Amino acid sequence: MERNVTLALHGVASKTRGFNLERPWQVIRARAIGIGPDHEADAALIKSAEDLASAASRGFQSAVIIGDIDGSLVGLQNVIWISDQYGYLSDGDLLGFLPRSRRFRTLYRRSSTHNSFLVTERCNHYCLMCSQPPRDIDDRWILDEIKAALPLVDPQTKSFAFTGGEPLLEWRTFIEILEQCRDLLPNTAVHVLTNGRAFADSTIASAWADVCHPNLMAAIPIYSAVDCVHDYVVQAKGAFHETILGILKLKDRGQRVEVRVVLHAITAPRIEQTCCWIARNLPFVDHVALMGLENTGFALANADLLWIDPIDYKDALARAVESLSLAGVRVSVYNLPRCLLSKSTWPYAVQSISDWKNGYVEACNTCVERPRCSGFFTSGRPRYSRGITPITASAAAC
Repeated sequence: MERNVTLALHGVASKTRGFNLERPWQVIRARAIGIGPDHEADAALIKSAEDLASAASRGFQSAVIIGDIDGSLVGLQNVIWISDQYGYLSDGDLLGFLPRSRRFRTLYRRSSTHNSFLVTERCNHYCLMCSQPPRDIDDRWILDEIKAALPLVDPQTKSFAFTGGEPLLEWRTFIEILEQCRDLLPNTAVHVLTNGRAFADSTIASAWADVCHPNLMAAIPIYSAVDCVHDYVVQAKGAFHETILGILKLKDRGQRVEVRVVLHAITAPRIEQTCCWIARNLPFVDHVALMGLENTGFALANADLLWIDPIDYKDALARAVESLSLAGVRVSVYNLPRCLLSKSTWPYAVQSISDWKNGYVEACNTCVERPRCSGFFTSGRPRYSRGITPITASAAAC
C-alpha cells in the first residue's frame, strides 16, 4: 500500500528531565521558538541545535526535543526527548504526558481537520466491530486532562470529536466539558460519538440541551431496523429501544443528531431496509452516515463473521442512499473508495478517513477520481475488495 500519511500518535520518551514525578499527568503545548511561551503548558519545540540555542533566551522553561539533540547543557527546567517519527509536531500541537512512565500521546494537531479526544475506554456496549475495544478501568483522569487541554486548543479549529468508549458514562463531568467548548470554542463544530442510550434519561437529555452549544452534534449508531439485530451487533440487550428513545428525546429538545451505520456482513445486506425505516420513522435527524468498516480492533477477531466485499452491496447501498435522499434526509457515505460505489452514490461519498491513517493502493495511481476518493484505512490489517480498479476519464464522464 502507498501511504499518504501514517503518523505515530503515542509513544515513550527516550528520556526526560525536570518533570514532577508526583504529578500523574500533564498537558504540554508545543510552541515554535519564534512564538515564545504565554502559558505554563508551553514548551519550545526543538528540531535543531539552532532552536535549542535560542529557546532559553525566548523565555521558555520547558522543551520538547525531536530526535538526537543534546540538550543537557541548556538551562531549561523541563525537557522531554522523543524520536524523529514525531517530527510532524508543529506549533500549537498538544501532548498528554505521564511523567512517571514517560508515556505520551498526541492529543491535538493544530493543522489537522481530524482531531478527536478519547474520553474513556469504558463502554456499556461490546460492539462486534469496535475499533477501540472497551476496557474496565478507572480512567476518569482523562476527563481532567481534556479540561486542561481545551483552553490550549486554537479557537480557529473548525471541528473536532469526542469519542470513546461511551463518553456519557460520566455524564455530569462530560457536560461540564461541553460547556467549556461552548465558552472557549463557540465557532468549533463538536461531534460526540455516543451510543445514545444515556439520552433515554430525560435528565441527561435536558442537561445536554441546556449546554446550548451553537454547533454540537450527537453521532449515534443504528445498525438495523430490527431490534434484536442491533442488540446483537452491540452485544447489549435492550440497546435498540433505549437508543431510539434517546434520539427522540434529543430531537424533542431541538438537538442535532447524526445516525451512523457501520457496514459489514450483518448490517450491509439489510442496509436498504434500515435506511427506509430511518426515512419513515426518523426523517427529522440531521444527517445519516453510512460507513465502511475499519478492519481493526474487534473487527479483526470477528473477521469471519463481519467481512463482506463492498462490491457485493454497492447496489443495495445506492438504493439505501436514494431512499434517504428522496425523503429529504441528508446522507453521506464514509470510508468507501469510489470504484466500489455505484456512480449515483458518488455525490454522497466523502473523504472521511482521518489523515493519520489514510492511504491508497497502487491501482489508485492512474485513477482520475483519486483527488475526490476516500482511499483506504492503513490501520489494523486492511482487506481489499476484488473490485478495486482505477477509474478512467471516460468512465468518470459517463
